[in-house]
Amino acid sequence: MTDAAYAYKFLTQPEVKFLEAAVERLIPADHLGPGARDAGVACFIDGQLASPWGLHGRQYRAGPWQEGTPEQGFQSPLTPQEIYRTGMREIDQHCRDEHAKAFPFLGASLQDLLLREMENDALALPSLSSALFFSLLLRNTMEGFFADPLYGGNRDKAGWRLIGFPGVAAANYTEELDRHNQPYLVEPVSILDIEQQRAQVDAQGYAKHIRLRVEPKS
Repeated sequence: MTDAAYAYKFLTQPEVKFLEAAVERLIPADHLGPGARDAGVACFIDGQLASPWGLHGRQYRAGPWQEGTPEQGFQSPLTPQEIYRTGMREIDQHCRDEHAKAFPFLGASLQDLLLREMENDALALPSLSSALFFSLLLRNTMEGFFADPLYGGNRDKAGWRLIGFPGVAAANYTEELDRHNQPYLVEPVSILDIEQQRAQVDAQGYAKHIRLRVEPKS
């Protein structure tokens, strides 16, 4: 599924452009494979924001809201929907004020600088901490790059191919236990592959992994 085929449920088109630009700087494309933009991370984040998670549907939200320690977890009264929507709007406004362009239209080096400022909470925003926005964006970017493609990201299993993750467990794993120091190189299988019958399963429903042919080094 391409971005063109995906129907966004929460994000507006300007917000999609912001996210695609930001996540691509966090996990950029290189000689090893696609980056977060081409892996559909914006689609993943949109799906999460449109779900109960985006409204903190399962979180206690009655306060009081006080500055907590890292060990105490999330302390903000804002929902993920509010953090993203408010953060993107205010960061874009900051970029227009300081650089005459919204974030997606800035050069990569300036985008990197702004992301570092957010990470260090050095970019002042009117309504929320830029570090809070950045930490949520970074976490969701990693989730979208490595989660099962069923959830909208990790398109063509780009994240799994990058790290050699085989995906859904196969029935023959026990046969591999005594093969030490040998990489398990197979075509990754996702839950989505099985649901759409793009991968074979055995009689018990376990995925059948297809080994990849490795060309000998010259």
